[in-house]
Amino acid sequence: MMDSQENALNQGTEEAKLSEEVARPAAAEEAGAQNGQADTAEESQDQPVETQPEDGKENPAAKAYGSKKEIIERLKEIAGSDETPEKAEVDHLKTAFYKLHFAEREAQQKAYLEDGGEPEKFQVLPDEDEETFKAEMTIIKEKRQKAFLALEEEKQQNLKRKESIIEQIKAMVTTPEEANKNFDQLKKLQQEWKEIKMVPAEKANELWRNYQLYVEQFYDLLNLNREAREYDFKKNLEKKTRLCEAAEKLADEPDVISAFHQLQELHQEYRETGPVAKELREQIWARFKAASTVINKRHQQHFEELRSREEENLTKKTALCEKVEEIARQENKTSADWEKHTKEIIAVQQEWKTIGFAPQKMNVKIFERFRAACDDFFGRKGEFFKQLKAQFAENAEKKKALVEKAQALTDSTDWKATSDKLIALQKEWKTIGMVPKKLGDQLWHDFLTACNHFFEARNAVHAGTRNEEHENLNRKRDIIARLQQLLEDAGDDLQEKVQQLTEQYGKIGHVPYKEKDKLYKEYHEVLDRLYKDLHVTAARRRMDNFRSNLKKVADRGADALDNERGRLMRRFEQLKQEVNTYENNLGFLNISSKKGNSLIDEMNRRIQKLKDDMEEVKQKIKAIDAENK
Repeated sequence: MMDSQENALNQGTEEAKLSEEVARPAAAEEAGAQNGQADTAEESQDQPVETQPEDGKENPAAKAYGSKKEIIERLKEIAGSDETPEKAEVDHLKTAFYKLHFAEREAQQKAYLEDGGEPEKFQVLPDEDEETFKAEMTIIKEKRQKAFLALEEEKQQNLKRKESIIEQIKAMVTTPEEANKNFDQLKKLQQEWKEIKMVPAEKANELWRNYQLYVEQFYDLLNLNREAREYDFKKNLEKKTRLCEAAEKLADEPDVISAFHQLQELHQEYRETGPVAKELREQIWARFKAASTVINKRHQQHFEELRSREEENLTKKTALCEKVEEIARQENKTSADWEKHTKEIIAVQQEWKTIGFAPQKMNVKIFERFRAACDDFFGRKGEFFKQLKAQFAENAEKKKALVEKAQALTDSTDWKATSDKLIALQKEWKTIGMVPKKLGDQLWHDFLTACNHFFEARNAVHAGTRNEEHENLNRKRDIIARLQQLLEDAGDDLQEKVQQLTEQYGKIGHVPYKEKDKLYKEYHEVLDRLYKDLHVTAARRRMDNFRSNLKKVADRGADALDNERGRLMRRFEQLKQEVNTYENNLGFLNISSKKGNSLIDEMNRRIQKLKDDMEEVKQKIKAIDAENK
């Protein structure tokens, strides 16, 4: 009787303190398990899953799956079961499904690119398995929500029952005689208290304190056998000492989470163990509490570090969101722009996958922000290429029409007219935009084949003429080389040699059209340099002769110098008028044509020659004026 009474009334003062230490983390875990956010079908990394095997059996929350079908079958089993779905397993199934899902999508894209597909045209097709997965997950979410509401209702009922038990014990605490008489009733109430499970977390500590208070008061009134009590105290001390040793060993447990859960079991066992001698209660409790504090601090530090990493991950993911949003805002005028920005976004998505979880409250929100930016970009990209595809089709039709026109002219022998038509078609071809590469290559091949067929036939007919033109080209280049040699070694008969070579050059016939302008430029450049040297030399000689003859003219009288000066003035005005005439005529030439450019060059040379003559006349007039002085 005495032994059973002591074991039944094992809720001592230290247990009231114990309840405060344990109820807080336990309540926090309970709230986390029951008040968590709804699951989302985010990528595999977006919900952490803690898994632990039990009793050597395979843990469903750690089972490996080889296909999406297996996962869907398991989801259907859970959805159809009467049991409440376990969050750990549901999260594991979601993680495993999206890991396989994204691996499958990447394999499809890789195969598409290996087959020669263009990256910007790859489209993610609707997946029936994913739709089924989401439907089953919705059912499971609803079941979990119903279970949560039912558990909350059960907690409220349990709270009322425990409050009733406290009131009954309180009513029994009167006198020692009444305590001894009501002992059996107390045992029943204690057993009933133990059978009642969870209550609302915010009420747990207050319930324990009140319960312990009135149980201690009742216990202090009992008139129990001291010898039997001391034996119970000894047995309880031995058990609580073992619990202290077990709690102290947990400090060496590498798995912080496992150590914390084992500690909760030790706390529960400590609570269920009866009291020890009054003088030892504080001492044994202090030892157990000290060991518990070590484990609780490790557990708290673990989650503080986890929260810190989650905050860092949130910062990183926020930066990636901003990066994707910035890329999505940039203007894309060409397919190359879209391709460039697509690669940039895919690179950001790959970086996103390497970052761990954000805090639970923000994890879904930050992913939705990231996904919205990506969806916006790829949605607009799809619309762009849809319009581009339509433009490609229109361009293809235009090029097909040009191919048909070119093919209709392949056998024509009207060389000049047909050449002009084909050249016009080629110019029009360049104005038409792009078409898909494979089709574009085929159309270009057909068009080029048609053009080449005609031009090869034309060239065969004019082969003799071209040979003669190339021969003329070589002869004219030889004359240009000889003129350049005269620049280095002029000799006394420079003017005569230049005259002979220019006459020979003028008698040579046409050269190839493509070489015409280049040859013309080379020829006149060397002539200009030669004429300049000849002109300067001749002008200097004429001025020397003129100054020598001035004395003879002066000997004939002052009127002779005046007459010569008047003649030179008239010559100067005549030259000036010719320069003005040439300069005015320049405005009437069409300088956009090569022929017009050549004529302008010739007129500019004439104008310069006239200006040089004007300068010579001007110097002669100055010489006469100097002689008159």
